[in-house]
Amino acid sequence: MGLTLSKYIFDEIWPTFLVSLFVAVFIILATRMLSIIELVVNRGAHATQMGMMLFYLVPDIVVFALPAATLMAVLVAFLRLSADSEIIAMKASGISLYQMLPPVVLLSLVAFLLALFMNGFAVPWGNRSFKDLVFQIARSRADLGIKERVFSEPFDNVMFYVNHLSAHDHLMRDVFVADRRDKKATNTIVAREGKILVDPDKRSITLRFRKGTIFIVEKSLASARTIRFDTYDLHIGLQDIMAALQSRRKHASEMRIRELLQGIETAKPATRLYNKMKIKLYEKLSVPLAVFLMGLIGVPLGARIRARGRSTGVGISLAIFLAYYVSFTGVERVCETGALAPEIGIWLPDIFLLLSCVYLLRRVSRERSINIFKRAAEA
Repeated sequence: MGLTLSKYIFDEIWPTFLVSLFVAVFIILATRMLSIIELVVNRGAHATQMGMMLFYLVPDIVVFALPAATLMAVLVAFLRLSADSEIIAMKASGISLYQMLPPVVLLSLVAFLLALFMNGFAVPWGNRSFKDLVFQIARSRADLGIKERVFSEPFDNVMFYVNHLSAHDHLMRDVFVADRRDKKATNTIVAREGKILVDPDKRSITLRFRKGTIFIVEKSLASARTIRFDTYDLHIGLQDIMAALQSRRKHASEMRIRELLQGIETAKPATRLYNKMKIKLYEKLSVPLAVFLMGLIGVPLGARIRARGRSTGVGISLAIFLAYYVSFTGVERVCETGALAPEIGIWLPDIFLLLSCVYLLRRVSRERSINIFKRAAEA
């Protein structure tokens, strides 16, 4: 009887879980497509590179969507059982609410392990690979976007005119560059020669000019000055390719557990970078734990709210997930500033979920109403 009941409830849960996760990932990927398509259309990236970028984004999106998908799957399943009076029939047969938990615990545990693996290994790998691929596109734009005796703009607000370009060693002769990236001034560089230097470790491109002049004119035309140089370096970073990728060094979201531990040891305590690495380290476990608790919370909510239709379950799930996400993001920002220790702050949303889970399970198992959802129950 116990195995049959567990299989019956599990069959109610897992299809909704997979569909919810797939839909969430698809929607979030669609929102990220705009910036990626911009690379393909305007930056010369190939369609295969676009596919790889989308693939690298999937782990981070899956971790983001797992709490909502887990809660939605359990809540919708128990909402259907409650609406069809199957839960009442089970209780009349002597089956308590706690005896219905094993399939939910199993699904929540699978989601927990998936989130743990993704957060610990797949997300850092995906974020790092995504930035590396963007850098490869940037490097190819520096190699292929500059042409001889043609005005070209391989990077936003940086225009080139080169009289001669050597394809072998990337050496440019008789170079004219108009750099309009500074909001206050326009820098015009005229140099006898220049060379493209690529640093894969820092993911930066440097255009090194020799024997030339820089004309600096303020946008307001209030002043202008001239600087002569023997050597001048013009740096092109990832922010010139995609506005969202401004860091040239390895971000905390790209680090694995060992790298985070090493970074915390070497970073100066109480700094923003130190706090960020601590936050990301604790998130490796706190986010999967939230996924697990979200699944358990769905049982008492779905069993107590008697409403037909999946829309009610989806709406309640999204509202709870939004509340969790807002609180989690808010705590994260506070911890970054150092106003709240990451060791404490990053666990506060999980503690709230745990207390809510215990409270709701005890109330519903004793056939007591949940005042928060009294109106929803009467609908």
